[in-house]
Amino acid sequence: MSITAPNERRIALFIDFENLVTNTGFTAANFDLQPSLDRLLVQGKIIFRRAYCDWSRFQEAKAHLHQLGVELVDVPPSTRAGKNAADMRLVIDALELCYAREHINTYVIASGDSDFVPLAAKLRENDRYVVGIGVKQATSPMFVKACDEFMYLDTASRDHGRDEGSRRPRAENSTSGAPSRGKKGEIPGVVRSVVGSLLARATGPINPSFLKEALVRKKPDFDERDYGFSSFSRLLEAMEKEGLLTRIQQGRQTYITAKEGALETKPVPESSSSGAEGTLADHSGEHAEPRPARVEPMPAPLRLDEEHIPDPDDEG
Repeated sequence: MSITAPNERRIALFIDFENLVTNTGFTAANFDLQPSLDRLLVQGKIIFRRAYCDWSRFQEAKAHLHQLGVELVDVPPSTRAGKNAADMRLVIDALELCYAREHINTYVIASGDSDFVPLAAKLRENDRYVVGIGVKQATSPMFVKACDEFMYLDTASRDHGRDEGSRRPRAENSTSGAPSRGKKGEIPGVVRSVVGSLLARATGPINPSFLKEALVRKKPDFDERDYGFSSFSRLLEAMEKEGLLTRIQQGRQTYITAKEGALETKPVPESSSSGAEGTLADHSGEHAEPRPARVEPMPAPLRLDEEHIPDPDDEG
């Protein structure tokens, strides 16, 4: 019997270690993987952890990675041309795991190398969710777009205050993968666009998590903290103040709806019309809890009992 929650991700983590500590502001001695692991553990269970490189060059990092349960795969350089054998080993292991372990549904590739774009594409082709982790100023924009979601190491480490002063200026001056920032606390254009599109098609209140998922699909490296919001709830609060949406609190759950109209403040009935225009039917509201936008089947038409239908043969 499985002890994993149905919606919990089963995660495999592959680390191209040399890429993360070469010309990135990190070194083998100060590299800290724990903040990234903490963010991944929120999404699910990490059941595979492996890091690749020539470990004779990065002895200082071995003890830290061992403490985090990461298996270290030693891949000495094998060609004079300088092609990284660790990259090839990582790709082979990831594809082998993809075809041999169907229960692993999320693959995390810690690297900023565009050489992993084909790997990300093949994993997504096999219905795997791909997360990238990299250093902002050393990550290829092509690899960011190839992933379903992307997290920056320096953003995660900033919250833990490790080497904050030495890395933050480099990240803010980056142009390779960093989001373009306006004023702090200003709602970015991508958020306005996604919110408007999502609420325009909604037939009722929606869960904010749907909005966050839509934003990540649109921009894999989206992080509300890059725009001055400490949490996604703060971003929702700012959008409500600007009239982009309305928040509804029902018990412990918060829902969002379009600003205009009083219908969003009422409980949404379970049976809603699925007509061509996608409008809600005018029911009496038998259910108190608002539900996320979804298309419900039409209620079955009323039928008359056959005994009340006159028989034409009896009229003569």
